[in-house]
Amino acid sequence: MSATPAPAPVTAPSGRARDRMTSQARFETHTLLANGEQLVVSVVLPALALVAMALTTSPDLGPGRRIDVVMPGVLALAIVSTAFTGQAIATGFDRRYGVLRLFGVTPLGRSGLLAGKAVAVLVVVLVQTVILVVIGLCLGWHPNLPGIALAVLFGLLGCWTWVALALLLAGTLRAEAVLAVANLVWVLLAALGGLLYPTDRMPDAAGHIVSLIPSGALGDGLRAALTGHDGSTLLPLAVLVVWGCVATALTARTFKWSD
Repeated sequence: MSATPAPAPVTAPSGRARDRMTSQARFETHTLLANGEQLVVSVVLPALALVAMALTTSPDLGPGRRIDVVMPGVLALAIVSTAFTGQAIATGFDRRYGVLRLFGVTPLGRSGLLAGKAVAVLVVVLVQTVILVVIGLCLGWHPNLPGIALAVLFGLLGCWTWVALALLLAGTLRAEAVLAVANLVWVLLAALGGLLYPTDRMPDAAGHIVSLIPSGALGDGLRAALTGHDGSTLLPLAVLVVWGCVATALTARTFKWSD
């Protein structure tokens, strides 16, 4: 009787899948960092906002050292720039040109493609955060050290929520519409979305509404964590989690891999 062939190691496929995902993440990261327009939105504009708001006295941002209030808002703006605006536009045009459909039938698979995009966003956010932190420290920023771990949690939740919203937008609209909507939303959120301007400085009704959208929650959460000022972080955390879950569920149901 012939011997039964030994089964193939079960770890090999997962190892190959990890290698493919790592390669895709590296490719996605290089694409984001090599895109001049993306770098302007992700790094240059937040850096300019940081310097401009730190060196001026208007608008009034409330009590505390101005740079300490400005810095968390700029970090929130940078997260939205990369995780939402950049990812929505890139994914929308990948979908238009059939890149998503082609990747979906390769060994990488759809899950590997999405995982690669998520890792790329985290890498770019880390790079831009380091750059902005260095600028902030040069301008005299003094972060609340005990709140850094909480700020990292807000950053991760913000990346998840805004990437989910970006894929929801990119997976349902045509590329030209994604480009217009993503840029318009970025401008509106930067001005009125609670990223740079604290929601507690807004009129009561407006501030309450903005605190319940992901931009206001991310800005409020990072400010509370990094300034150490009194203020509950439970509501911002809850708002980001709810928006992230809803956006993820809707994206899974509505995302189209080709036009």
